[in-house]
Amino acid sequence: MKLTRRQLAAAISGTVSAIAIAQAQTQPAAAPADELQAARDRLKANSDLLARQDVPASTEPAFRFEA
Repeated sequence: MKLTRRQLAAAISGTVSAIAIAQAQTQPAAAPADELQAARDRLKANSDLLARQDVPASTEPAFRFEA
């Protein structure tokens, strides 16, 4: 059996879609409050990581944003 690239892509995308749908159905939906807290935790962790980075003045852009 010989498949073209388009036929192969269609077959793979159908399989991937079926797997994604099956996984979405098996995972319980998180409560909105839990999702909000998780997002806040990620934001805090990312901001702490960025605050620890030392950026020399030579890497600053040579322009200013003005409104």
